[in-house]
Amino acid sequence: MINYLIIDDEYIAHEIIKKYCELLPNFQLAKSCFDAFEAFDYLSKKKVDLIFLDLNLPKLKGFEFLKTLASPPKIIVTTAYQEFALEGYELNVTDYLLKPFGFDRFLKAINKTFTVPETPKTNLSVENPVTNQIFLKTDKKYIQLDLDSVLYLEASGNYTKIVSKDETLSIREKISTIYESLDKQQFLQIHKSFVVAIKQIKSIEGNQIFVSDHVIPIGKLYKNNVLQLLK
Repeated sequence: MINYLIIDDEYIAHEIIKKYCELLPNFQLAKSCFDAFEAFDYLSKKKVDLIFLDLNLPKLKGFEFLKTLASPPKIIVTTAYQEFALEGYELNVTDYLLKPFGFDRFLKAINKTFTVPETPKTNLSVENPVTNQIFLKTDKKYIQLDLDSVLYLEASGNYTKIVSKDETLSIREKISTIYESLDKQQFLQIHKSFVVAIKQIKSIEGNQIFVSDHVIPIGKLYKNNVLQLLK
């Protein structure tokens, strides 16, 4: 479950974010805060996984509030002020949503925030472990897909077939759009119609890649991608 906090002085902004989050599985509103001090009081007692942070707040501005947090959770900025984007990324916000934003742009920010590269395992404990998941639309609902189980993606017109270890899903989205939201250290496009999970590759022989029991062709225009992988 992903617990989120909304910090915004506009009631309508809270309603839009809550409406979007209700379309996604495993999202739960922790609290709606209308100024930074209200949020600071809540965070002194409880933790959240994600904050939707407006910048033009009364009393204490958004970035000033962010600088007071010793161990901030993931932050998605929601604002009408584009000129502060650079400062936001310097403060390690995961995305910067310019108001007004639609659900497609909102979903892209969520996927960017909770889809992360794999890191080497260590003996250090992690207080807030990150997830390796992405939200996608199938039929009339949104699902949370575990990227660790994905074998490959295959284009089929305006749809994309996602083949994982346990199931095959058909997503009404072009493969190029889905690939754009994936971590390029985990996934590689090897053909105009195929994207493979790098760690699932068993072998590469000639112009073919073997993933589990599947044989996937390497397109002429994508051979260099495979060569870079072998280096």
